[in-house]
Amino acid sequence: MFSSDTCEWATPQALFDELNRVFNFTLDPCASPENAKCRSFYTIEDNGLERDWGGHRVFMNPPYGKTISQWVKKAHDEAYHALTVALLPARTDTKWWHSYCENRFYVLLKGRVNFSGKGSAPFPSAIVLFADIPKEAK
Repeated sequence: MFSSDTCEWATPQALFDELNRVFNFTLDPCASPENAKCRSFYTIEDNGLERDWGGHRVFMNPPYGKTISQWVKKAHDEAYHALTVALLPARTDTKWWHSYCENRFYVLLKGRVNFSGKGSAPFPSAIVLFADIPKEAK
């Protein structure tokens, strides 16, 4: 039930558009030319994990496979240089969730996301904000 031929789950356009109205994204670091949501994007060949995201407003829907913890850590580490909004499986029982998401602002999405080309996800999802929030705003 939780396996798939691919770990790529293309973001539904309506969900992206709703978030983009608020955040005005400039970079999609986990994309293909077919599913990129921003003018600037990195493909698997570009390896967004090794690129600098500084100065961007990042929308991240990472591969949901074994590397997801690396992507979430990257968003966490880049928070001081780049605001990142991530669409993630709400795996609140995982080490990566507790290490990188638990103390961030997040919204658990109601129902299951209907991913482009795959149908409804077999897991709950969350939107997680990775940003450096000044101490006076906390």
